[in-house]
Amino acid sequence: QVQLVESGGGLVQAGGSLRLSCAASGRTFSMFRTGWFRQAPGKEREFVAFIRWNGGRTYYADSAKGRFTISRDNAKNTVYLQMNSLKPEDTAVYYCAADDTTASWNYWGQGTQVTVSS
Repeated sequence: QVQLVESGGGLVQAGGSLRLSCAASGRTFSMFRTGWFRQAPGKEREFVAFIRWNGGRTYYADSAKGRFTISRDNAKNTVYLQMNSLKPEDTAVYYCAADDTTASWNYWGQGTQVTVSS
């Protein structure tokens, strides 16, 4: 099992920045990818970005490209999401997720609220 704990959410004005953190514990050696998803009120959960633990390759949703950066600290088993130029439409609960080779996105954190005011 892998446990994920997010932190770093909050309230920020449009144009501002936030950095989310996702700390992993447990069978972290088995992780293949760690990523971020978000869910706005009344909308379905959507993919934001992920990073592969082996090699560090990154992938972004179109909405995140150029504004968000995902990175990892292997020594701390932590993944970060640096969010710049935030917009009100980025307001959502952001979830950290991870997977191993047995299933896709089989581990989830509890979520952290990000609110961007206009």
